[in-house]
Amino acid sequence: QVEMVESGGDSVQVGGSLKLSCVISEYTFRSGCVAWVRQAPKKYREGVAAIDPDGGTKYVDSVKGRFTISYDNVKNILYLQMDNLQPDDTAMYHCAADPFMTPSHALSAQPIRFTYWGKGTQVTVSS
Repeated sequence: QVEMVESGGDSVQVGGSLKLSCVISEYTFRSGCVAWVRQAPKKYREGVAAIDPDGGTKYVDSVKGRFTISYDNVKNILYLQMDNLQPDDTAMYHCAADPFMTPSHALSAQPIRFTYWGKGTQVTVSS
């Protein structure tokens, strides 16, 4: 059974940085993409960043230049480096995986949908 466990969420001030991690078990990342999806209170889920097995990445416009997604193929860990954090980045961040969707397709799908999900880690940015 696929398991995805996130960590690294915290409360930070505007302009701060965080690095999220997601340990993925019982999943072979050979196709599709793995991604970070966030959901703020009273808002829809939003795909933030996605990566394919070849290292191709896709980001939502609001985080370009500030967030970096990466995947450790040996340890099966997905990362999200978040710099220059802003109050609008406050949300629960989930890692997610889908064996069929490309990063571009995954982030543009409405509603956001993946085959596998983690429970999330909370990021709070205060001014």
